[in-house]
Amino acid sequence: MVRVRYFAAAEEMAGRAEEHRAEATLGALRTALATERPGLGGILPRCAVLVDGSRVGDDAPLGADALVDVLPPFAGG
Repeated sequence: MVRVRYFAAAEEMAGRAEEHRAEATLGALRTALATERPGLGGILPRCAVLVDGSRVGDDAPLGADALVDVLPPFAGG
């Protein structure tokens, strides 16, 4: 299963730091998360979503051992 890690505000909106998911593509994962957790769906379009450390398109397949990081915009200095 795909391991999804949430950081900062994404973790708060998801209600957890990480979880395992079964979606086959990044787009399917984004859609499922936005549907299941509306608060997360509200910030997800502004988040950087990395699959195994790289930005990929929504059509990217998610292998069984994929690591997906959901990183909201960060501010600071």
